[in-house]
Amino acid sequence: MDLLTLALIALSIIGVSFFFYFVPVGLWVAALSSGAGVGIFQMVAMRLRRVPPVRIVNPRISAVKAGLNIPVEKLEAHFLAGGSVENVVYALISANNAGIKLDFDRAAAIDLAGRNVLDAVKMSVNPRVIQTPKVAAVAQDGIQLTALSRVTVRANIERLVGGAGEDTILARVGEGIVSTIGSSVSHKAVLENPDLISKTVMQKGLDSGTAFEILSIDIADVDVGANIGAKLQIDQAEADKNIAQARAESRRAMAVAEEQEMKARLQQARAKVQEAEAQVPLALAEALRSGKIGAMDYYNLRNLVADTEMRSNISKMGGDPGSSQSE
Repeated sequence: MDLLTLALIALSIIGVSFFFYFVPVGLWVAALSSGAGVGIFQMVAMRLRRVPPVRIVNPRISAVKAGLNIPVEKLEAHFLAGGSVENVVYALISANNAGIKLDFDRAAAIDLAGRNVLDAVKMSVNPRVIQTPKVAAVAQDGIQLTALSRVTVRANIERLVGGAGEDTILARVGEGIVSTIGSSVSHKAVLENPDLISKTVMQKGLDSGTAFEILSIDIADVDVGANIGAKLQIDQAEADKNIAQARAESRRAMAVAEEQEMKARLQQARAKVQEAEAQVPLALAEALRSGKIGAMDYYNLRNLVADTEMRSNISKMGGDPGSSQSE
């Protein structure tokens, strides 16, 4: 076998491989036998547009078998837009079987918005139960209650595009629980009738603007927490005590300062008295030199001072100076 023959065989094999790659005969036969109506030239065109025919033809076959006629052009356009053709087609089949009104354009829009349209349809048929975290609230009597609730929601197909998600539902339910418990006069009323919370919260229309419809809100558990009112009163009393202590300390400091000031003034007065007493001998000496008083006058003055000191000492000892002198 010469080289020309080998080359022709190799080219033939390559040509056949390219032919079966661009012309998926098996897929075309499957579409033809199922009545999907996808021509072989359409599949070749898909290859040229870099669209895998299997991603379009198989969902098209499933849709036709379910009684849905979805044009190939729409399926291919949705794939090129970055959507999941399988999810959209299977969601349409599920919605059609469940009697839910859903067309291809809306399903494609939901899918391109980033939501799983198939899960949404399943959730619309089979509602989901969302458990909220424990929500703490304080009744008007100051007792704290902790409530745990379960929210049964169903997907709202009409509001899946642009509607809020589960986090919004949980936040609104938590807010409703806090509002209901906070408006209760006594925590005992909430413990006796936990359904009061669910009834009040359900009346608020918490699913407005969300992608879900709230079917029910069930209170799973209610626990009694701390006595917040008593704690607040204790904290207030402690704060008042600290304020009173601070004011008393301030008054004590002012009293100490006034006492120190009075002692300083007293020391100044004593200093002035001592200074004045120190001037007395000098004045007497000056009077004697100048002849204003005589020696007898000076001795009489000394006797008067001695007598005054004696009487003062006797009075401090508790005696009677008159009786002592008469003796």
